[in-house]
Amino acid sequence: MSIGEEERESDSEAPATRGRSRKYAQVLGLINRAAIEVFASEGLAGASTQAIADKAGLSKAQLHYYIESKEALYRQILQDILNDWIVVFGFADEAFGPRKVLGDLIRRKMVFSFEHPLRSRIFTAEMMRGAPVLNAMMDTSKQRTDQAAAVIQNWMNQGLMDKADPMLVLFHIWAVTQFYADHATQAAYFRNVAQQGQDKDSKDRRYLIEQVTEFLLKGAGVR
Repeated sequence: MSIGEEERESDSEAPATRGRSRKYAQVLGLINRAAIEVFASEGLAGASTQAIADKAGLSKAQLHYYIESKEALYRQILQDILNDWIVVFGFADEAFGPRKVLGDLIRRKMVFSFEHPLRSRIFTAEMMRGAPVLNAMMDTSKQRTDQAAAVIQNWMNQGLMDKADPMLVLFHIWAVTQFYADHATQAAYFRNVAQQGQDKDSKDRRYLIEQVTEFLLKGAGVR
């Protein structure tokens, strides 16, 4: 076979290969979304590969072609959440000051809670059972959190916010913002807020972000 013939054969195979890769990625995305729904509803112990397959519209045999096990899929979802949260909880330049940096942190966490409530609930449920899977995966998150606490301590030392335990300041921010993921139904019920279209939902989310941000920054004594 000549070089030209080899190139033509390679070119003809490339689209098919790309097509298979796209389909593989699409099915993995479908499985991931189905698993998030099942794990958020049933937890790791209550979830089954059959339930995940059903939710994804696959047979159990098809599902196991793409995943090693239920536990491996659960670990991957937790790792994806941790990777996203490293971005969500990331601190901007300390020089911007606590109002800007903490305000951005609160907004990002609230938006994540609004847009990914099931993923937030999976993380919370894992923590509530002692984080048996997450414990071995959180070294980077621990390092980033320690760094954030050190930044908050520096702001306190400069008189830019009230003196407090900087780690607990972070915990308070996490707790309040997490409420809107774990208890979204409760919050909507007591506030007499029903979904009324994307525009009104977006307006209400902005209102909640503003209210929570002001409350937390005031509580932290941010100047």
